[in-house]
Amino acid sequence: MERAREHAPTGGPDGPAAERGESGTALELLVHGVGGTTPQDMLNDPRTVRITGDHIAAVFRRADDVDAEHGPDRRRDQPVPEAYVWCNLTSGNGTRALWLLLLPFMVVNIAHWMRPTAHGRRRTVRLYGLLVRLAGLTLTVLLVAAACEVALDLVAWQCAGTAPCADRHSWLGFLSPTVSNGGWWSAPGRRLALAAVVPTALTVLLWYLSRRTWSDYESQQPVERAPEPEGGGGPTALGRPGFWYGRRLVARLRAAHTAAGLITVAAAVGSAAARHDRRPGGPAVLGTLGTVLEAALAACAVAVVWVVCRRGRSERRLDRTLDERFVRRLPLAALVLLALAVVYAGWERPGWRSEGRLPGDTTFGAIALVQGLLVIVLGVVALVLHRTDPDRRAVLRGLGGPAVAMLACALGGVMSGGVSQRVSDWLDGTGASVEGPPVLLTWQASVIPPLLAVLLGLFGWLAHRAWRLARAERAAVALDYPDEAPDRIRTRRIAYTRAMASLTDRGPRVVAVTSGVTLLLGAAALVGALATDRTPGEAAQGTHPVVHGAAETAQALGSWLIGLGFILFVTWGRRAYKDPAARRTIGILWDVGTFWPRASHPFAPPCYAERAVPDLTWRMATWTETTGGRLVISGHSQGSVLAAAAAWQLAPSARRRVALLTYGSPLERLYGRWFPAHFGPAALSSLHRDVDCWRNLYRLTDPIGGPMRLPGAQVDHAPLLDPLAYARTALLPLPAPILGHSDYRADPVFAEERRTLLARLRPPAPDGESAAPEGENAALDGESAALDGESAALDGESAASDGPAVPDVPSPRPEPEPPAA
Repeated sequence: MERAREHAPTGGPDGPAAERGESGTALELLVHGVGGTTPQDMLNDPRTVRITGDHIAAVFRRADDVDAEHGPDRRRDQPVPEAYVWCNLTSGNGTRALWLLLLPFMVVNIAHWMRPTAHGRRRTVRLYGLLVRLAGLTLTVLLVAAACEVALDLVAWQCAGTAPCADRHSWLGFLSPTVSNGGWWSAPGRRLALAAVVPTALTVLLWYLSRRTWSDYESQQPVERAPEPEGGGGPTALGRPGFWYGRRLVARLRAAHTAAGLITVAAAVGSAAARHDRRPGGPAVLGTLGTVLEAALAACAVAVVWVVCRRGRSERRLDRTLDERFVRRLPLAALVLLALAVVYAGWERPGWRSEGRLPGDTTFGAIALVQGLLVIVLGVVALVLHRTDPDRRAVLRGLGGPAVAMLACALGGVMSGGVSQRVSDWLDGTGASVEGPPVLLTWQASVIPPLLAVLLGLFGWLAHRAWRLARAERAAVALDYPDEAPDRIRTRRIAYTRAMASLTDRGPRVVAVTSGVTLLLGAAALVGALATDRTPGEAAQGTHPVVHGAAETAQALGSWLIGLGFILFVTWGRRAYKDPAARRTIGILWDVGTFWPRASHPFAPPCYAERAVPDLTWRMATWTETTGGRLVISGHSQGSVLAAAAAWQLAPSARRRVALLTYGSPLERLYGRWFPAHFGPAALSSLHRDVDCWRNLYRLTDPIGGPMRLPGAQVDHAPLLDPLAYARTALLPLPAPILGHSDYRADPVFAEERRTLLARLRPPAPDGESAAPEGENAALDGESAALDGESAALDGESAASDGPAVPDVPSPRPEPEPPAA
């Protein structure tokens, strides 16, 4: 049973202060991980009640716990569980499968947040963000240019202007000068003007999705806090007041990218007519108009670049204002120029015929060259930042961001090339009636086979590495279950699961090899396209026959592979409309990739954390302020990342009343290594100091979660045994499963650690009694620590500041240290 009910516990007539003196209620706020779940499963009760929230994200309780604050005596021995369910933010609906088309935008947005840690290099940090924003702008232009290539060049210019191709496709008959006997739409300029509807509609669709998702997901305002001083703040930006509210930057980038898309369409329509008018003997008036139109488009493009280059996010304050009218009206100016280009191209020009293909080689070549240069410069900037404050755990020595940006550009190239190649093959089955897409897109297809060969070799190395690790783990498994009779099959299965889980730490090497090879092959494709333009056709074949034959084979195979990949891509997207399992898989991809705000690309999928983090912050802040009770926020997997981000957003006084319990957490293993500026050792250490207490659980069989490895802090529990029992026992007569990343709460250690955290949180003093003196609390904490084998004096001193450390349970064996990237 589920019913909506707004629950705001209120005190007696004396208000919240009086209630803080009465309530001994403890709250456990559960936050699930990727993939989502139901409140019934999280609370282990079929009767749940929505306490606060809506159908997108909400907090639930069991029906028996709705009014738990009014009877605190019943709850002093165990916490009241609450479940925060946020899965509908990412995977609640089949239409989110369309977001697969936005994958390059999402990847380049992730690259923005991968910058290395740097102190005292504010201008270099801003330069890093500027380069990523420019790379995102090139991806928008590339996507719209690919749509122009398909609609304007292949369909309207080449196929409709060629009789054999137009005869094969009857729906193009009204555009063909031969089939329609020279109808009104058969003029080349009018054909281009009509085909411009497709890329224009694509640009408008991207603008609409960005605006709608902002209002649905990211418009939630965080807890109101005072702005930070310019030089102040903690070791991570996630605790700043305006970090999770990027309204101004998203609106600015949305205007700039929308204008860039419309300018690209206007240039594709108007440049063909202007090139015809500049020929000898062309109309002088139209030639002058074409020059003026191109100058206006260039000026608008400069304005777009200037808007993108302006200062990025304002995180130190909650920025509710928008930019000036000039920025907001930039898309309107681009739309007016597009309308003028359409009118200009549709003007009557006797004798104008469409021949060859539109000049797309220069456009795509320039985009590829600019993207390569941006990635190289971004790599230099990242190295400078990394050397300023080296972090041995950061992936690729600070080059994770440039490597991921290179992959985003490669994804955009593969998608644009795949669409162009498939449409060309569909329009011209014989390959003789139309010339096809630009040469560069064909050369980009030729680099796919060698790239796949490199990846196959890399995966082979990973498989060999997993086999060797599995053999080494067999002895470790025997040490973890010393009293059990050896079972060869059982030991191998556990060892193999541990070995496969450890391959996550080899992910940086896969990304490094893929991005490096992609950069080199992309440069080779650009050089090959330029050489083909200079030595076309039979001359190139006669000069280097072996190279020419190999290139043709690679191009044909690459074109087929791109087409196959594109078909699989579309099929997967269509399947997500009907198959809940596929929809769940896509939702997991967005859970990992859309945690970060849209700081470099406004058309990326929406950031669910800009809704989830304020939700959790508001819930924790209001509950601790109203009741004064103890609160444990319990996060699994991606939920632990949300829990940490919400804890950073709390005021220091509220943060000191919160305990953090994480399990299967990627905070250090993935986020700390890939996003060192925001989840590095300094940031996680500050979180440990700020919250009252923190405990982390993980397994060696978990491919996602791992230890925190905080220096001088006892946060990590020893690795949990998985499976819980090696062989059949009286309590577990059937074989215990290998849980890996799931079911942490089923482990008995989970309940034990939760009780320890609740005991560590200082309970409120009863009415008429004062809190224990500070020295007495320190002595009690020291005595508790001494019982656990720790020094009473040291823990007593720690209790006066950060609270005593939670003791570690002896580990079955030392935890493995993954290789430094």
